[in-house]
Amino acid sequence: MPKEGMLAGVRVVELGSVIMVPYAAQQLGDLGADVIKVEPPGGDMTRSYPPIRHAGMGGAALNLNRNKRSVALDLKAPHGREALLALLRTADVFLTNIRPQALVRLRLTPDELAATNPELIQVNAQGFRSDSELGTLAAYDDIIQAVSGLVWLNQQASGQPHFVPTLLADKICGLQITQSVLAALHHRANGGGGQHIEVPMADVMMAFNLVEHLGEAVLEPDGSFGAPRSMSRARRAQRTADGWMCILPHSDRNWRDFTAFAGRPELADDPRFATRATRAANADELYPVLDELARQHTTATWQDFCHRVSIPAAPVHSIASATASSYAREGGLLTEVEHPTEGAYRSIARPVRYSADPVPPLRPCPAIGEHTDEVLHEAGFDTNLLRPAHTA
Repeated sequence: MPKEGMLAGVRVVELGSVIMVPYAAQQLGDLGADVIKVEPPGGDMTRSYPPIRHAGMGGAALNLNRNKRSVALDLKAPHGREALLALLRTADVFLTNIRPQALVRLRLTPDELAATNPELIQVNAQGFRSDSELGTLAAYDDIIQAVSGLVWLNQQASGQPHFVPTLLADKICGLQITQSVLAALHHRANGGGGQHIEVPMADVMMAFNLVEHLGEAVLEPDGSFGAPRSMSRARRAQRTADGWMCILPHSDRNWRDFTAFAGRPELADDPRFATRATRAANADELYPVLDELARQHTTATWQDFCHRVSIPAAPVHSIASATASSYAREGGLLTEVEHPTEGAYRSIARPVRYSADPVPPLRPCPAIGEHTDEVLHEAGFDTNLLRPAHTA
């Protein structure tokens, strides 16, 4: 494994599926950790997600599983659990989204793993707190969007109980896992030892939504929830003379400059819109005015003006046009790389830049179980015990 990267020397064992835990482990692998993906012989289910050229190497898996080594284990088969425990004895971090009751059946509870490796940082991520009445329930991104209030927010804003069209809960919780691991590694380095961390998706997303949507209830227990501007049904991008744009004259100076350029300077003193606070409170009336004024000029004219006077503004991009933009191209957001078996594919770059962090060479997504023998030999486990012909 390449030794570059700020997390060089840290070994992470991932026993996860779908998006959340594999995404968290990918973040750690991108920073140089030695990430070992333990998956069933048939592979993590995301390996079958299209587009796909060969079995087990779906498009999402090519990026989610980069900078990892793959170990294929049947944890219910003879010696499968022993192989995992041998690996965990060499690990710094263990990430899993297996539900608590399944971990009990597999005898992989936090107490049992701590007895095997007291210095191990264990992160269990699941839908709900394990000690709650919902602790054993299955949960996916849609479920968490619903129980956390996110679908309700969409319903208030659009009239329909839509899901956010991205796996927002999975990815936010994945980043929360990564943050938790980094904090625990620092704690251990200062003599704190290993620990068990629980990341309940429902709690993480409720806290995330409440940042602005706690609303009046911050100060008044019976106050209403929700941020008026964010929840306004009129909140949307503006149509310009030739396209669509997001124009956000946020400060009072922004508002004065915007209304003057649009030929309606009297709106700067309209009591509904004169201050940032009144504009937020009257968002349902503000956005139609923005729509009307935006039509006065083309997108290019607005963009030039807004940039000159520091009004936040941007054209509305599709995913395709965003990734094809000069900004994305110059930043290397997507690069074409070669996979040993899958050929050319597009790799998503690390979005954060560190001045002191050498970027480790890309380790392409492994085949299912590609490194089973290599990794288990490193852990001192006799892989012959896993062979079908072995008898006790």
